[in-house]
Amino acid sequence: MTETVSPEKARYDFKKGMQDIVDVRGHGTELISLYVPEQRQISDVMAYLRDEYSQSSNIKSKSTMKNVQSAIDSIMARLRTFKTVPPNGVAIFCGEVPRAGDQTKMVQHVLFPPEPITTFMYRCDSQFYTEPLKGMLLDKRAYGLIVIDRQEATIGIMSGSTITPLKNIDSLVPRKHRQGGQSAQRFERLIELAAHEFFKKVADSATDAFLDKEEIEGILVGGPGYTKEQFLKENYLHHELQKLVSGTFDTCYTDEYGLKELVENAKDALRDMDLTKEKELIQRLFSEIRKQDGGLSAYGEDSVRYALEMGAVDTLLLSEGLDSRRLSVQCNNGHRYDLTVREGEDEERMECGECGAVLEITYNEDLVDNFFERADAFNTSVELISSDSEEGQMLMKAFGGIAAILRYRVE
Repeated sequence: MTETVSPEKARYDFKKGMQDIVDVRGHGTELISLYVPEQRQISDVMAYLRDEYSQSSNIKSKSTMKNVQSAIDSIMARLRTFKTVPPNGVAIFCGEVPRAGDQTKMVQHVLFPPEPITTFMYRCDSQFYTEPLKGMLLDKRAYGLIVIDRQEATIGIMSGSTITPLKNIDSLVPRKHRQGGQSAQRFERLIELAAHEFFKKVADSATDAFLDKEEIEGILVGGPGYTKEQFLKENYLHHELQKLVSGTFDTCYTDEYGLKELVENAKDALRDMDLTKEKELIQRLFSEIRKQDGGLSAYGEDSVRYALEMGAVDTLLLSEGLDSRRLSVQCNNGHRYDLTVREGEDEERMECGECGAVLEITYNEDLVDNFFERADAFNTSVELISSDSEEGQMLMKAFGGIAAILRYRVE
């Protein structure tokens, strides 16, 4: 039976895997990157690798030849565990990488991409080739943003948790006071003509920013007063962009701050977007914390882990910025501990706090993966909070990146 993995965990595992390999460097051209699309037969890939193994005997450097052949052996051993290539394909990265001093170690990373690998590729280089995967890390969901009144407009884009201003446009629309010697009607015509030219300019900028951009799921328009409705009602926007408009929303500002205000005021329309979802979850957590008895909240690893094991956690909030591992260790005298350490610290010599003997690691797992595992056992939903957003930074700084909204209160 194929194990079902939640999209959140699959995305986290892929992102974490990319972090593990993107900066790795080797001695010489002995790091192998292999991309296998879904439609490729495992037997064909094995035949290709056997040929590469044979060809590698021509490498002049004996150490490089040995390392390349060892990496190919390791990849072939891993491929034998597959009956067929997984959906979307698989990418395997393998080779000898430097450690402290003159030592090296063999590493192998297997990534299951969130989008299809389209081309078979084998590459041997001094670093792993990750270019085909980098674009898959980007959150493809995006909204176009326009805030407008008769004095200025600002165009931006929201992708995932990030709001990016693209252009600010000042208008030449006269304010509502008449120049001396002009009739009221003529002055009103000049105002409307200037407004017309300004709206056309904003619409052209929106076309440049949003048209034919597949990642744009919708467009939000905001601003004070009636101007935003007039801008849309009189069809200044390109007709294809007009179809994408998700609604108009009142904002006090039409500058860069107005873009943030627009997203905040449009949260019902953006309920499924990461930025809004994260904001609502963190606000819900804080509303519980502010209650006199702490409400239905838990925060910090120990408190959350205890509540999770009691089956009391409804929603587990984890920062994507967590960089730790969960270990089980024991010494020869039978003392056992479970502990969390920063990434890399698990390789250091650890001593038993009771007897001073050297501790041996018996279990070693990424901390987020460990929490996913425990949450799954209690039907607890897990939400990964981006470390780039304001809410994500708050979760990390205030609670160590771990918090929970509870089903019921535990002491």
